[in-house]
Amino acid sequence: MRAISVDRWMEPVELRVSEIPAPQAGPGGLQIEVRAAGCNFFDTLIVQGKYQVRPAFPFTPGGEIAGVVREVGAGVEGFAVGDRVLAGTQIGGFAETAVVSASSAHRLPDGMSFEEGAAVPIIYPTSYAALVYRANLKAGETLLVHAAVGGVGSAALQIGKALGARVIATVGGAEKADLARDLGADEVIDYRAEDFAARVSEITGGRGADVIYDPVGGDVFDRSLKCIAWNGRLVVVGFASGRIPEVKANRILLKNIAVTGVHWGAYLIHEPARVPETFARIFALYRDGLIKPLIYKTYSLEDLPTALAELASRKTHGKLIITP
Repeated sequence: MRAISVDRWMEPVELRVSEIPAPQAGPGGLQIEVRAAGCNFFDTLIVQGKYQVRPAFPFTPGGEIAGVVREVGAGVEGFAVGDRVLAGTQIGGFAETAVVSASSAHRLPDGMSFEEGAAVPIIYPTSYAALVYRANLKAGETLLVHAAVGGVGSAALQIGKALGARVIATVGGAEKADLARDLGADEVIDYRAEDFAARVSEITGGRGADVIYDPVGGDVFDRSLKCIAWNGRLVVVGFASGRIPEVKANRILLKNIAVTGVHWGAYLIHEPARVPETFARIFALYRDGLIKPLIYKTYSLEDLPTALAELASRKTHGKLIITP
């Protein structure tokens, strides 16, 4: 089969398609014909050897896929050959065929394309867990979403609206501002043109945002503490800025706020019952027309280096999808 094969730590521009044996489904596993695979920033880190997970060589990167079941491993129940599924993989996704644990696979809802399915496994459960399990977002509250047309940001914006929140989106540039409005944002702030903290305070009449969703970190985190409401909750989702921020505990005390984090991948280990519950809710939101994955562009397997470079440029929006 054709796949991206990494035999040493390298830069994304060096990635090439190779012919390697197709993996077979072992006990508890599914072999999936990959129709689409999602790109993520950690794909760049993992091939460079800079990610917290360092697979043994050779390996195929790619952390989320959608496709068709071609083989069902021993002991697997609930799946059959021909099922349309999506799955989180950690590695193995950028290939014509992948093997995943059946526990990480979910049937695609009717009407969901493979490209949309490949955009779901990471960003939607991450955002749902952040807003529902960690922030306890309520209808009528004000939600501030940073990088609101990026991968996780676009998912958070849509889920926040579906939960009945008033959503303020921060974006960089007029084109992304239009996209945020199309996704349902009630207010949009171009952080390149104005101080988002001052604007949030103005929009909320000085009260601030009840929940702040931050996948950026760095200065964005620091300034978010200036526009968070009394009893507000700031959810740490990631550090796209490159700087991991710190917070002085007196700031938490004085405003009675909570600073919390979300690590979706750890739910499978610590709260596995949350996983099917979360996907069931996400699929229900999709069927009701309340969420729809935002796809920037699709690329061939050979064009993976280009896709990862464009993702790193921060000029893209939504999800970038590989179609093996």
